[in-house]
Amino acid sequence: MKPKFLLTLFTASILLFSCKDDTKDNQLAEADVKVDTTFNFTVEEFADIKVLRYQIPGWENLSLKEQKLVYYLTQAGLSGRDIMWDQNYRHNLEIRDALENIYNTYEGDKDSEDWNSYVTYMKRVWFSNGIHHHYSNDKMKPEFNKEYFDTLLKETNTELTGEPYEVIFNDKDAKKVNLDPSKGLLEGSAINFYGPDVTAAEAEAFYKKKSSPNANKPLSFGLNSTLVKENGKLIEKVWKSGGLYGAAIDEIIKWLEKAKGVAENEKQANAFGLLIKYYQTGDLQTWDDYNVAWVEATEGNIDYINSFIEVYNDPLGYRGSYESIIQIKDFEMSKKMQVLEKNVQWFEDNAPLMPEHKKDSVVGVTYKTVIVAGEAGDASPSTPIGVNLPNANWIRAAHGSKSVSLGNIIGAYNNAGSSGVLKEFANDEKEIELEEEYGKNADKLHTALHEVVGHASGQLNPGVGETKETLKNYASTMEEGRADLVGLYYLMDPKIQELGLTDDYKKTGMAAYDGYIRNGLLTQLRRLNQGDDVEEAHMRNRQWVSAWVFEKGKAENVIEKISRDGKTYYDIKDYDKLRALFGELLKETQRIKSEGDFNAAKNLVENYGVKVDQAIHKEVLDRNAQFKSAPYSGFVNPVLVPEMDDNREIKSIKIEQPEDFQAQMLSYSKNYNFLKVKKESKVTEAK
Repeated sequence: MKPKFLLTLFTASILLFSCKDDTKDNQLAEADVKVDTTFNFTVEEFADIKVLRYQIPGWENLSLKEQKLVYYLTQAGLSGRDIMWDQNYRHNLEIRDALENIYNTYEGDKDSEDWNSYVTYMKRVWFSNGIHHHYSNDKMKPEFNKEYFDTLLKETNTELTGEPYEVIFNDKDAKKVNLDPSKGLLEGSAINFYGPDVTAAEAEAFYKKKSSPNANKPLSFGLNSTLVKENGKLIEKVWKSGGLYGAAIDEIIKWLEKAKGVAENEKQANAFGLLIKYYQTGDLQTWDDYNVAWVEATEGNIDYINSFIEVYNDPLGYRGSYESIIQIKDFEMSKKMQVLEKNVQWFEDNAPLMPEHKKDSVVGVTYKTVIVAGEAGDASPSTPIGVNLPNANWIRAAHGSKSVSLGNIIGAYNNAGSSGVLKEFANDEKEIELEEEYGKNADKLHTALHEVVGHASGQLNPGVGETKETLKNYASTMEEGRADLVGLYYLMDPKIQELGLTDDYKKTGMAAYDGYIRNGLLTQLRRLNQGDDVEEAHMRNRQWVSAWVFEKGKAENVIEKISRDGKTYYDIKDYDKLRALFGELLKETQRIKSEGDFNAAKNLVENYGVKVDQAIHKEVLDRNAQFKSAPYSGFVNPVLVPEMDDNREIKSIKIEQPEDFQAQMLSYSKNYNFLKVKKESKVTEAK
C-alpha cells in the first residue's frame, strides 16, 4: 500500500508553509537525506502541476555491479509504462500518439494562445498517464476548441477519428474511477479493467465462485487480468507473456533476467526468478510465492517494486495498476528508524483495539529510508512518499512486510519552495508556531507510524474474507483511514519520546492534530471543483476521520468551529480528548475490517467522507485564490546512461538530469512504446 494520500498531505504541508527544522536532537530530523541545496529542483509549472527533479545521492558509492542492477531494474520498470496508460483508459495510447505526432510535426504558429493551450493539455495528459486527472479522476477538458484541433490534425497529417477523437471534447467517460454505486461502479468508471458491458454485480458474482486451494491463503483473484464478455460469457484476459500486454511484459522479463544475473544474493535472485515466472505464466500462486520471497529478501543495497500492485484504480478493488520504484537503501538513516521495527509489537499490544482483533505476534516488519533511482507506471510522474507491501493480509501476518520512506523524494519536496497558505487557514499564531517548529517531524513520524505500525496492525476474524470482498468499494478508504488513525493515536503517546523519535511528544502530536484537522476539513477542499462530492479514496479518508471526531467531540467542545471576519477556522481545545476520539474511531474501524461489516463501512464513509458543505467549499476556494503555487507536484526521473567498452559491456553508468518535462515524455514514448493500438477497441492488444 502506498500513501499517495500521505504524499498529498505532505505536499499540502509544503505548499501551506515553510517548515523549519530546528529539532536537531531528534532522530527523524537528523535522518533527512543529504541533498545538494544548490540543485535546481523545479523543472516547470503548468495548469495545476509543478514538475520537479530529484537527485540520487551516493550513486558514486555503489559498485558497478550494483549500478547495473539499478539500471536493469529501471529499464524493466519503464518497459511496462504503456500498460499503465492503457489500464487508465482504453483510448489513451491512441490519443497520446496523436497528440505527440502533432507536437513533433506541427510547423504553424507556436506563439498563439491556442497552441499554448494545446501544449498545456498534452502535458497534463502526460502527467496523468492519460486524459483523466491523476488525482480527481475527472476527465480533463482542453482549452482549445474542435476547430483548432481539426486544423492541427490536418496540417500534421495526424489521424484521430471516432470515439478517441470525440471523447476529448464530449462528456462521455467523465470519471476514471467512480465510487458512487448509484451511478454504477463499473458503468460510471472509464478505467480499462473491465469490458464495456460488464456490470459490478456480474464481476462480483464471477469472483465469488472462485475458491483458493487453501482458504487461509486466499489468492488475489482478478489482480492481473481484464474481465470481458465473449459470446455472453465472462472470461479473464490475463496480463502475461503471450497474453494481454504480452509485448511489454516480454520486455520487462528481458530486463529482469539481466537483473537476476547481477543479483546481490541468493534470496534476491530467487525473488527475481519467481517474478519472471509470474510474468511468464500469470499464475496467482506464483505471485504469492514471489511476495513471500520478496518480503524475506531483506539483505543488500538495492530493492524494488515491480508489477500489478495497488488496487485503488479498480472500483471493485480487484485489479492492480502497473508500477515500478527502484530503491537504493540509505543504511545510515534506516538504522535510526530500526527503533520502530523493534517496538512494533509494543504498539500492537497497546493499541485501543478489541483483544480479538490484535495480533499476538507481529512478524517480519522492516522499515527503511531509501533513495529512489527510478519510477514508472502508477508511481510516475506523481509519486508516493512511502510504501508498505505486500498487500495480502495473510502474507503480512505470516511473513511480514516491507515499509519504505522515499527519502530523496521527500528531500526534493522540502527544497522545492512553499507558499503562505498556513497563515491563511491556521486559527492563530500558536498553531502556526507549532507547525513551523514541529510540523515537519510530525509529518515524517506520521508517515512512519502509518506504514510500519498501521498497515501491520490488526487481524481479520477467522473466516472473514479479504476486504475487497467484504468492504468492496469502501475497502481502500477504510484501510488508509485505519492506518492513518494508528499514526494519529500514537503521535501523542509518550512512547515516541521514550524511543527518541521526538524531543516533545505533546507538541509533536499537537502539530500533527492541528494539521490533520485543518487539512481534512478545510485545505484539501482546494483540490475539488465547486459543487463536487469527495470521491478520491484518500481524500475521503481524511474527511471522514476529521468530520467524525469533530461531530463526536461537539458535546465537550473538543474541536471548536470558529467564524471570524467571514472565514472559518477549526481550533482544537482538548488534544487529549481528541486523541481518545481517534482511539475510539480506530477501534471501530478495525472492528469493521476484522468483521467485514460492509454496512458500517458504508455508513461511516457516506455520512462523513463524501458530502461537502458547499458554503465552506466556496469560502476555501475564494481564500485560496490569492496563492498561485500549483497544488500538485510530480517528478521527471534522472536518466541512467551506460557507457560501453569495446566488447559492448557496461563499464560505467552516469546520471543525467532531464532538462524539461516534454523531452523526457517524448523519449519515453519513443523508446518504451511496446504496445500497439487497436483502434476503437476496449482493450489494447499485445503486439
